[in-house]
Amino acid sequence: MNAIQQRIAENLAEVRGRISAAAQRSGRAAGDVRLVAATKYVGLPEIQALLACGCRDFGESRPQSLWAKSYALTGEEIRWHLIGQLQRNKLRRTLPLTSWIHSCERWKTVQAVDEMAGELNLSPSLLLEVNISGDAAKQGFRPDELPAACEQMLRLQNLRICGLMAMAGLDDDLPAARREFGQMRELRNQLAARFGDALPLPELSMGMSGDYEAAIESGATMVRVGSALFAGLPTSRDTDEPPP
Repeated sequence: MNAIQQRIAENLAEVRGRISAAAQRSGRAAGDVRLVAATKYVGLPEIQALLACGCRDFGESRPQSLWAKSYALTGEEIRWHLIGQLQRNKLRRTLPLTSWIHSCERWKTVQAVDEMAGELNLSPSLLLEVNISGDAAKQGFRPDELPAACEQMLRLQNLRICGLMAMAGLDDDLPAARREFGQMRELRNQLAARFGDALPLPELSMGMSGDYEAAIESGATMVRVGSALFAGLPTSRDTDEPPP
């Protein structure tokens, strides 16, 4: 085992332990929380080290990076998550590679994904991004927009709307993050009660390296962890070069 593999194995063991403890505090099992390794700032050796440790869920913020890494790791058992913005002109190439899209931030994006999924005969799993903090610099549906948006989504034919995604508003403000995560849980519960089996919304994607334990305690079913997994490693060797 080389130095990168050793360090990542140690970091992953710590993150998994913290996930398990936070899940237990919320009355759940560790298996109820999916760890998505956010690999925006790392290259193939780090991803391969995580694969060797049993990680299968990887999140990329940029479609071009997802294309390149997916191509380079063809044949590996990976579920790719797009956790950043998805432009319409990148849909055709991205959807066939992606198991989950976390960043559907407005109705037009959802419509575009539905149309392309129909053309490609796919049924992707989507999460609706919510601007729970109200920060003007962040994307996402406003909470008060979601009931009407969900009514529209019931008419779509090619998607699985599986839940909600959010990021906490202020860095290093854990009490504020806890409040916002709690608001997300309540919002999801209200929507699930309103729409029932037609739109159950079982998934809550929230929490990153600095606040994933608080997110789990508030009901997160997915956490997107990057820097905590790669602490102590050299600076990024990521590339945006797409495959040929």
